Amino acid sequence: MRFVMPMVVVLALAGIGDPVGSTIRVPSGGDLQAALNNARPGDTILLARDGSYLGSFVLPARRGDDDRVITVRTEGDADLPREGERMTPSAAEHLAKLRSPNGSPALQTAPGARGWRIALVEIQATRDGAGTIVALGDASSAQHSLERVPSHLALDRLYIHGDPERGQRRGIALNSSSTAITGCYISDIKAIGVDSQAIAGWNGPGDYTIQNNYLEAAGENIMFGGGDPAIPDLVPTKIVVRDNLLSKPLAWREPGAPKWQIKNLFELKNARGVIVEHNVMERSWQQAQTGYAVLFTVRNQDGGCPWCQVEEVQFRGNLVRDMAAGIQLLGSDPNHSSRQTNRIVIRDNVFDGIDKAAWGGDGYFLLLSDAPRDITVDHNTIVQRASGGLVKIAHGVTSGFTMTNNIASHGEYGIIGRDRGIGNDSIAAYLPGATITRNVIAGGKASAYPSGNLFPSVDDVRKQLAGYRLVASSPWRRAGTDGRDLGANPDLVPHPGATAPSTLLR
Repeated sequence: MRFVMPMVVVLALAGIGDPVGSTIRVPSGGDLQAALNNARPGDTILLARDGSYLGSFVLPARRGDDDRVITVRTEGDADLPREGERMTPSAAEHLAKLRSPNGSPALQTAPGARGWRIALVEIQATRDGAGTIVALGDASSAQHSLERVPSHLALDRLYIHGDPERGQRRGIALNSSSTAITGCYISDIKAIGVDSQAIAGWNGPGDYTIQNNYLEAAGENIMFGGGDPAIPDLVPTKIVVRDNLLSKPLAWREPGAPKWQIKNLFELKNARGVIVEHNVMERSWQQAQTGYAVLFTVRNQDGGCPWCQVEEVQFRGNLVRDMAAGIQLLGSDPNHSSRQTNRIVIRDNVFDGIDKAAWGGDGYFLLLSDAPRDITVDHNTIVQRASGGLVKIAHGVTSGFTMTNNIASHGEYGIIGRDRGIGNDSIAAYLPGATITRNVIAGGKASAYPSGNLFPSVDDVRKQLAGYRLVASSPWRRAGTDGRDLGANPDLVPHPGATAPSTLLR
């Protein structure tokens, strides 16, 4: 039995046989770092309810091949979210609290750390909102090989937040591998003059699950890439983003509010094998960027990542609402050499409230530039108000473009490419060989577009929809190329009032 004062250690036994691990209690103000250093696989470190722990705590690496997880959590379950639920700020009074005394992370990992689970803890802002609150892995050149990357980490039901007045640069820096972030509430991530992210990763190989979190940030709520990885040829891969609520509070837009730097809700600059599904993403307006809500924009950010790429992305079953514009796709970095963005599928999503009058920007659903390849836009319901158009091609020829079975509005310019005419002229120049059929393009002219599309009035579209579902008498039911209803399948999309996971339209 091990004792590290002022900790209390209880050894639990599973009947007759090997011990299953120690329970280590650390009182408020106790030596948490000593508990972390002395913990062994299978141990549980219990922190005092509403206890305070001041420091920049490090999850150490461990020797040996024992893969049992070490858990750090607030003691007791009363009044706390259960497993599978999402943390809320109302539970904060019961949570143990970690706080950094300076600008360093309150919680970070040592090189090669593995097998840690942090649950049911509040982690507060760093001093003056500088840097990152939780750093998993190392973004610097010190993490220059996969052997140094921390792995098999879990953050579960944490309350991570910046200072309400000063904000915070970043909630979680995700530069580890085999990591799950579930049920967390991350808020007040905001900064003036620089980008801020609830979750951002650029120097970790991937295998990430980000599920059932509330994620609030002024810059990018979630971003992968944005900095050149120190590990050669690294592309974050195998990423699942599911059942989250990504939000920017309207208070940040109020007259007299601090000029927090606003960009977008979700951005990929270097990523491969990404599934983004069943999320609610809300509010993206023109400020530091033009207000596109979702960006698949490959970047060799500082010129040291010519292998950077965005490919094999499935964006499906999401509700994106209240935005200046929809999705921006960049085929290659115009500033530094990169690989080509390719194999992007955008399917069964609802984009509700693209409105350039309300949110600024150009009001397009889709912006293509610098020649992405193999882009599929299928079975989406796109609700536009003051709309510049449906698809804008800034420059570059996009090959392998498919646009089918969508319900949308034509807006001012419909499908338009730079220096070309509306519709077929732009399609021939910028989307050669494209498949564009079985779309509802409300307010457009059939003579300007490929055959097989529908051009009702905007009022007719409203009559065909009850919420996001086609009415029973709609001629667009079972009218898709695949025999499905046109537009998104509402059974795959979160309910408009959803704040919790798996609240789908029924």
